[in-house]
Amino acid sequence: MPYRLLLVLLIGMYSCKSKTGTQPVPDADSSINIPQATERYRPQFHFSPAAHWMNDPNGMFYLDGVYNLYFQYYPGDTKWGPMHWGHATSTDLVNWKEEAVALFPDSLGYIFSGSAVVDKDNTSGFGKDGKTPVVAIFTHHDPKGADAKRNDYQSQSLAYSLDNGMTWTKYEHNPVLKNPGIVDFRDPKVNWNKKISKWVMTLATKDRITFYASTNLKDWSKLSEFGATLGAHGGVWECPDLFPLRYKGNDVWVLLVSINPGGPNGGSATQYFVGDFNGKEFIPSDTSTRFIDYGTDNYAGVTMSNTGDRTIFVGWMSNWFYAEKVPTEKWRSAMTLPRELFLQEAGGKPYLASRPVPELDKKGKPETDFGINAASSTNKEPRPLVLDRKDSTYRLQFGIRAEDFQVTLSNAKAEKFVIGYDKGSNRFYMDRTAAGNSAFDPRFAARHWAPRIATTDVIPLQLVVDVASVELFADGGLTVMTDIFFPSVPFDKTTITPASPNAVSDAKYTSLKK
Repeated sequence: MPYRLLLVLLIGMYSCKSKTGTQPVPDADSSINIPQATERYRPQFHFSPAAHWMNDPNGMFYLDGVYNLYFQYYPGDTKWGPMHWGHATSTDLVNWKEEAVALFPDSLGYIFSGSAVVDKDNTSGFGKDGKTPVVAIFTHHDPKGADAKRNDYQSQSLAYSLDNGMTWTKYEHNPVLKNPGIVDFRDPKVNWNKKISKWVMTLATKDRITFYASTNLKDWSKLSEFGATLGAHGGVWECPDLFPLRYKGNDVWVLLVSINPGGPNGGSATQYFVGDFNGKEFIPSDTSTRFIDYGTDNYAGVTMSNTGDRTIFVGWMSNWFYAEKVPTEKWRSAMTLPRELFLQEAGGKPYLASRPVPELDKKGKPETDFGINAASSTNKEPRPLVLDRKDSTYRLQFGIRAEDFQVTLSNAKAEKFVIGYDKGSNRFYMDRTAAGNSAFDPRFAARHWAPRIATTDVIPLQLVVDVASVELFADGGLTVMTDIFFPSVPFDKTTITPASPNAVSDAKYTSLKK
């Protein structure tokens, strides 16, 4: 969600740059070529806009073979401004095409975060001539009301599409859910609930979540509240999501809540709760505070609708501590790799785990003999395993004994990014204190920690590296970390440093270049 602490400044920016809150954008039938290989720090298989500012993923859905990703977008600058919904599409969750801007600010305000559903039964009545409506539910943010310090400047509104999300019509009777007097009243995530045969809206309402229900997406009634005294409260609650996952033959409900600040390593992060939703209330089975990702660069993530048995998650790969200051020039920020979410048992409890979508397996061909020998350590002392492939876009998978180890990404400038495990504290870490440019924010160069949840003697480890980011999936996705970095030249060498001989096994490397 947009950084509210900058609101006053940005309202000034809005009035100076555009009286209508819009900037020149592509025609509705055009798409945008993203210069993937030509810009410094530009990711190769994570979505990033061709230009300008992007934050939260919004309104994601799948329909007729196409994955649709919308996102908070300001087409007038590389910093946060009057929010639009940008749009990108993919047929494989790996290669993305940026489409024309989908939703623009209007007389009711900016277009803040929200969701979209495929209304197959036309409960909304928006469908015409046999066309299935896709309905977007989003927050209208009135900047004038915010500037006047009113407490009702955010409300929930609708738009619908009859061409699979390419063009949109705003509902003439917006807003459909007016603000009852709550300063932070936003980010509606809507899903169909079979148990009560209604749409359920999960809404962030200041320091808690409020659930609403509707039969037609237009008329909403309050169900319950959750979380005023549970979870992390170091910042405002934002971008919630509620969905079931199968666990031991039953549906178990997961509630995501993003929080800014208040993350485990500072700034933005997304916590989660596991429990039951009985059609009215969410009842947690465990009240401990858990995070879906312990890195500093996965925020505001939500799941995609209409994906059947798959639960696909995408997050914003940045942090509000420094998102507006990172040293990219024409564009700012990217999305995380799409991930499949599932529940995995550890210590007799279900934990939310994630892994890269299997579509990534089709990109590149894994190599098991790639210039290092995983069994090359002598019987007397460990030996570093060096992967020197001049590649900064790859996937590395291996098993390693649950002892102290490091994986170091480095370059000829003596810059390095270190991923490791500390057995004494039973924690993973990512260290970017020497990873290149960090002058833009004093909090950037730091070591970040994540708890190890599994207890096995061998740690299955997967690293996904894309030019200026690393996503770590440890123990099958029980522990996940995402961090970005900005070296002066690309990291082109990877070194695995184990604590004992023959500690590394089943190593696979896959180049992910286009």
